[in-house]
Amino acid sequence: MLPGTGRICEASTARLSPGPMPASPYSLATFDVAAIFVVAAAVLGWLNYQVFRLPTSIGLTVMGALASVIVVLLNAFVPGLTISAWVAELIQRMNFTETLLQGMLSFLLFAGALHVDFNRLRKDWWPVLILSTAGVLISTALIGAATWGVGLLLALPIKPIWYFVFGALISPTDPVSVLGVLKQERVPENLQATVAGESLFNDGVGIVVFTILFGAAMTGGEFSFAEGARLFAQEAGGGVAIGLALGWIGCRALRSIDDYAIEVLITLAVVMGGYALSSAVHVSGPLAMAVAGILIGNFGVGDAMSETSRDYMVKFWEIIDDLLNAVLFLLIGLQVIALVPGALHLALAAASIVIVLGGRAISLELSSFLIPRSRRHGPGAFAVLWWGGLRGGISIALALALPAGPTHDLLLAATFSAVLFSVLIQRATLGRVIERGPLGALLGKARPTLH
Repeated sequence: MLPGTGRICEASTARLSPGPMPASPYSLATFDVAAIFVVAAAVLGWLNYQVFRLPTSIGLTVMGALASVIVVLLNAFVPGLTISAWVAELIQRMNFTETLLQGMLSFLLFAGALHVDFNRLRKDWWPVLILSTAGVLISTALIGAATWGVGLLLALPIKPIWYFVFGALISPTDPVSVLGVLKQERVPENLQATVAGESLFNDGVGIVVFTILFGAAMTGGEFSFAEGARLFAQEAGGGVAIGLALGWIGCRALRSIDDYAIEVLITLAVVMGGYALSSAVHVSGPLAMAVAGILIGNFGVGDAMSETSRDYMVKFWEIIDDLLNAVLFLLIGLQVIALVPGALHLALAAASIVIVLGGRAISLELSSFLIPRSRRHGPGAFAVLWWGGLRGGISIALALALPAGPTHDLLLAATFSAVLFSVLIQRATLGRVIERGPLGALLGKARPTLH
């Protein structure tokens, strides 16, 4: 098994790039590809703001899906139209494994960590720790096993270990769009802190588990639980250690100056240099960025900056976060164009929604037994953690990094379905779930039911 994200990326790259690409009239440079994605995300974002007024991630997901359907129909009914071929070549030119695993994820996790309140997190550290470690491992096993069972029923051409890779990539949750609903519904702040903290660290832990399983799947060797546990301890422990060191260095550097341009540059150096260092020593870069982001966000941005510098820093990383998430949601829509899903894709996609929801519910119940009673949240917390456990950019990024082939297409369809359901249905109905549940009754928000 190959330890560390860096070597896994190299192994995957070799599989994804068997040789030079054939000559094509759509030859594009790397800059051209990046420009197309950014321009498309900007146009769709503007259109969503002017017409649909949906939250950015939801709007881009909906329009990406609609664009996919329109292009597929045009290719089917308009002779000579080759838009899907052009999109397929565009996607092929992007090395998703290196671009996503070594690039986007570091920025996404650092940007998310900057907004985590350390004091609240410290008070609720036990539920966050259990849900983001044991919860992820249980969810990965349950979702992987259930998806494997569906795969056997559908006779899918997927090796068993890839189902558990899917379980790992779909287990992390995304709180960005949920936290606004929780604040609006006046959910207790300690529960909000648990949702935010769990999501941040289960992203890092989920990526570590994904990396280990992905490496085993790529090398074709038998998966060893003992070796997996050793690699998990190495990558997770090493990532936390490097994150603490980078966060401390970053805070010291930020405290020594008052120049917003250099301060933003320091945080960029922490993210890019720190992630490169983590990859070189084979520890978890995403987890290192999560830890460094929390320290810098609370003890650098929060305590050591002037109001002007803090404003620039927060807005800079919010823009980075929004841009990368917009590109990711657009990318998965483009992947569907190139995919042209069939009956098996649709069947697995439909089953994945039920499997992911069921896996989340059971993992929450089992994880709760590891949390002392004095640390558990009150009535209604389960509904918030379950229905509010949305899937987002991290799951999309990991799914896009899977090697090309039938397995990639089937698992991508399953990921797209689960993410689409979570951002469209779960987020839209979360407020109603809270109001009609035990927590809503405690807050005096329950609405009368109609008879």
